[in-house]
Amino acid sequence: MKKIFLFSALSGLFLSVTPVAAQSLSASGLNYADGWAVKAPVEKPRVIITADAELDDSNSMIRFLLYSTDYDVEGLIYTSSQFHWKGDGKGTLHYVTGREYDKPGLGFKPMTNYRWDWDNRFIDDVVDAYEKAYPNLKVHDSRYPTPEYIRSKVAWGNVQFDGEFEKDTPGSELIKKVLLDDKPGPVFVEAWGGCSTIARALRSIEEIYSQQPGYEALKKKVSEKMVLYLSGDQDNLYANYIKPFWPAVKQQPTGVGAPGLSFMSPMMAKTDLQKELYSPAWLSKNVLSRGPLGALYRVWGDGKQFAKGDIFDPFGFDKTAEELKAMGYQLWCPLQPKGTFISEGDTFCFLNLLDNGLYGYVQNWGGWGGYQIPVKDTPKPAAPQGFGGPQGGAPRRAAAPDPKTPDFLPPVMFGFAERLKWAVTSNYADANHEPQISGPTALTASAGETLKLKYVVTDPDKGQKVSVNWWKHPMGTYEPDCNAADPTAPATTFTVPADAKSGDEIHLVLEATDNGNFPLVKYNRLVITVK
Repeated sequence: MKKIFLFSALSGLFLSVTPVAAQSLSASGLNYADGWAVKAPVEKPRVIITADAELDDSNSMIRFLLYSTDYDVEGLIYTSSQFHWKGDGKGTLHYVTGREYDKPGLGFKPMTNYRWDWDNRFIDDVVDAYEKAYPNLKVHDSRYPTPEYIRSKVAWGNVQFDGEFEKDTPGSELIKKVLLDDKPGPVFVEAWGGCSTIARALRSIEEIYSQQPGYEALKKKVSEKMVLYLSGDQDNLYANYIKPFWPAVKQQPTGVGAPGLSFMSPMMAKTDLQKELYSPAWLSKNVLSRGPLGALYRVWGDGKQFAKGDIFDPFGFDKTAEELKAMGYQLWCPLQPKGTFISEGDTFCFLNLLDNGLYGYVQNWGGWGGYQIPVKDTPKPAAPQGFGGPQGGAPRRAAAPDPKTPDFLPPVMFGFAERLKWAVTSNYADANHEPQISGPTALTASAGETLKLKYVVTDPDKGQKVSVNWWKHPMGTYEPDCNAADPTAPATTFTVPADAKSGDEIHLVLEATDNGNFPLVKYNRLVITVK
């Protein structure tokens, strides 16, 4: 087929492209530009994580590294937030009104640090556990990066105070270096805590280059390259610096339809399966007992505490509400039975980057992390309610699965459990692995036209069976329900609705699920563009 060369503003490179009608998205991912499928110049999304010292950040980091097969890890950076800051070690006092410690009756005064253990090294602890698991993990997927590589990406960012971004740090310098490099494609920069280290990287670029020729072009390049995933605005620096001074930087709005992985999720479980996946019995068997990574995973009543004496961290105690209140603890979350799921409040930030076939990061298409909805304003500052974690003031995700999408909690938790099994299983045949789908991911057709859909579904595990299901994803501009003629067959037909208009997009998903002990899922998103 004739090829066309299209200039990509995102990368600043000329890329070879093929019309959507004949081009499939590769497993390595694609971007869309002006109605053309553009082969990504990089194999995987590039990702930088900034995280504060919170138990749910640690839990999310465990899952993140278990899926490090799916993206290029460019940075794992310690940062601060209004909930956690280290201080400068010189006795400098700090206090910001309106924070969780400023509530009436708590009696906090200006302090040298807040909810921080100076010996905390939670990112390094997770990397240490990953190193122990790596010999087994690479048996199941050769794409796992080496522990040495992962460790080279760990850096300390701006952690001294809430909202401080006056000084360069190793973490901010790492971010700046990546943003200024010439590698093509977007860089997904995630703030699981505050934006201080990210803001410092951008301000450093501004300070160094703003008076030099070509700065506006450089600023445009950085703004187009950087994509922010914010777990709330936990130090107000997105609203107060990034948005006003770097308005072209893209910020992915929070999605709906994402699985419940927040502090409140166990209390909001709707189905028996959801309740089981949050339960002490399930977590004990399938997470906590699975090697060094599983042993780090935090659950209710586990006897651990991130910072000793932190009155907003009652999770490690196996005590009654009355006993905890008598000890001075703030119970901002209903107590749960010992061993219950606590939170992975930041995991939604990277779920859409996973190589599961949904390509959730392409044009805000959405996937396991939810699909995206418009956000009228910038994220609100995290609410000073003792949430102690990232979801404080972020635009809220749906509390329950959106009725237009499947319940993603089971595949998300089953995949996590199976990867933890990989971490303790040295023989490939003794674990389960995701099925695979081969077939087109982009087609064009006229309204009323019937398309023949031919897909091949396979499974790498001997003897396993795979069932399939077609469903319509809510993304796309054509809203009414429609589906394949036979939703349970990989080879079927689809008739474009007669009332579809030229330019409409219909997103159909082919879902393949194996029959392993933990059923694993793979998807193929087919985007049909109406002529």
